Amino acid sequence: MTSLTKTVLFTDTDGRARFREEAVPLDEGSPQSMLSALFASGGYQLRQSPVGFRSQFHCTGAPQWVFILGGQMEIGLQGGVSRVFGPGQHFYSADHLPVGATFDPQVHGHWSRQVGPDPLVTLFVRAS
Repeated sequence: MTSLTKTVLFTDTDGRARFREEAVPLDEGSPQSMLSALFASGGYQLRQSPVGFRSQFHCTGAPQWVFILGGQMEIGLQGGVSRVFGPGQHFYSADHLPVGATFDPQVHGHWSRQVGPDPLVTLFVRAS
């Protein structure tokens, strides 16, 4: 069976953000147009971030797909782990603040930044 790789940014049991890979089966459609199951969504937002943009550590408020339309986006985690995503790439952002926790930027969340010479253009699609 054919599948796409879904990179997931999630909160692990220790409260820290991590990345993991999951397969998304493409078992619908036809051999010329393989499709995944239909996913529900709750709206979308477009964002443009200028050259030099960098956020502080934060958690994802609501689970969402992040699609890179232009430029490059780096996502950094606690401990120095980071990944760079470029045009045509995507990831699923679901690193929530653990229930009952108070946000601690030394433990929780991730940061994001624009990388390279071009502004960062992203599409955020909320999961529902």
